[in-house]
Amino acid sequence: MSAPTAPAAPASTAIDGRKLFTFLCMVFGMFMAILDIQIVSASLPEIQAGLGASQDDIAWVQTAYLIAEVIMIPLSGYLSRMLSTRWMFAFSAAGFTLMSLMCATATTIEEMIVWRALQGFIGGGMIPTVFASAYLIFPREKFSIVSPLIGLVATLAPTIGPTLGGYLTELASWHWLFLINVVPGIFVTIAAVTLIDFDEPDLSLFDKFDWTGFAAMAVFLGSLEFVLEEGAGEDWFQSEEILLFTLCCVSAGVLFFWRAFTAEEPVVDLRAFSNKNFAMGSLFSFTMGIGLYGLTYLYPVYLSAVRDYSSLQIGETMFVTGVAMFLTAPIAGRLMQVMDPRLMMGLGFSGFALGTWMVTDLTHDWDFWELFVPQILRGVSLMICMVPINNIALGMLPPQMIKNASGLFNLTRNLGGAVGLAIIGTLLTKREDFHYARLSESLNWARQTVNETKTLMDHTFSSLGDAADIASLKALSGMVTRESFVMAFADIFLLLTGLFLLLLLALFLVEKPKMGAGGGGGH
Repeated sequence: MSAPTAPAAPASTAIDGRKLFTFLCMVFGMFMAILDIQIVSASLPEIQAGLGASQDDIAWVQTAYLIAEVIMIPLSGYLSRMLSTRWMFAFSAAGFTLMSLMCATATTIEEMIVWRALQGFIGGGMIPTVFASAYLIFPREKFSIVSPLIGLVATLAPTIGPTLGGYLTELASWHWLFLINVVPGIFVTIAAVTLIDFDEPDLSLFDKFDWTGFAAMAVFLGSLEFVLEEGAGEDWFQSEEILLFTLCCVSAGVLFFWRAFTAEEPVVDLRAFSNKNFAMGSLFSFTMGIGLYGLTYLYPVYLSAVRDYSSLQIGETMFVTGVAMFLTAPIAGRLMQVMDPRLMMGLGFSGFALGTWMVTDLTHDWDFWELFVPQILRGVSLMICMVPINNIALGMLPPQMIKNASGLFNLTRNLGGAVGLAIIGTLLTKREDFHYARLSESLNWARQTVNETKTLMDHTFSSLGDAADIASLKALSGMVTRESFVMAFADIFLLLTGLFLLLLLALFLVEKPKMGAGGGGGH
């Protein structure tokens, strides 16, 4: 395979001001793309009402974006080499901006799904391109400055997405979830065209483009994302639709991996996984995706279903994690300069495990202050983890491998989130059923506590007359349902605690990076 020319080594370790400004513009574009994964999650009911959509159809506003984005992310490395970073990023930013505008003008659910899919596919190219640029244009000595920046954006954007979405919908309308991207998107596009000059295009790659491999990858990843998104709600393989897409996923996956190892220029180069630290960094990224997206899902579900919080209240509660991330970013950068990254990851994994373990004592009356410390631990630990994980995975690779590797690395985080949400959703249902059965068994009239509670309920509903007995029984059933739901949440948090403790053992497989390895500078 023809390898692109590696960037020349920097003459000085000082950061060029123009490059830094250009990179910050790119980071802002990446922030918008990642933010849009979650910004609609808190406002789907409003979008559903505005478009007159059914309950089944409205979920596709989220699913279409995720499926399309997960296809583009690994493809972006090849396209960036073919078109150059400038035009790849400019096309991505411009297309994302246009599709955001189209989403805001959608009048039917079908239109919205199409525009959201195109928004995710086109905009998804910005995310790995920014990661790759960070490790190509800055000298190794400056990774402690740029790494916290991309780590902060990659973790902060999905965390504050529901918060920002809730504010915009409540203060304006759901249209502003998309309109908010237009002016910044135009700015980022202009900045990309006029400022990015990191590399040159290699148009010969267009003639070598493996269309069979691309089609196989699209079906493989798209089907996998669909199965993970919809499987829990469709009772997995009890659904013919899920079974069909699983077969498509497996068949296309076999074809994709065959083409990846036999094509002259595969659309996705998998050789980066032969690097031990990249493979371990991708494993950590996958697991962090579970924690990042899993908790972004779990906390709002608890606060909404158990505490009856509004979207705005949920956003304000979740914002604690975002503030903790923001304040920790410069500290993480400083620690990168003085601490072994394996030790940093160990501290982050331990802090994350401690935060989830604290929530295993969850009860139905927990609110903002009970969740305050666990959320701070979550935010701090995510930043302490993500910065060294990024460096371990990408910062030590040869420059010519970084563009392809960045797509793979970012893909693992997204797939981790999808797998995590699928497992969490399934386990939440199964554990709730388990606890409901156990609690129902204990509700027998031979127990004094049950009789006293029933008597109290009868008194509470005495104004209903003959219906008081039925109302009190319904209230008792509601209490059992609520408590079984809360206990299921506690089980999930215990599982997450064990998962992050296991990562501590995996750290022994990570090789200590050499200070002179990897990195590069632009020209």
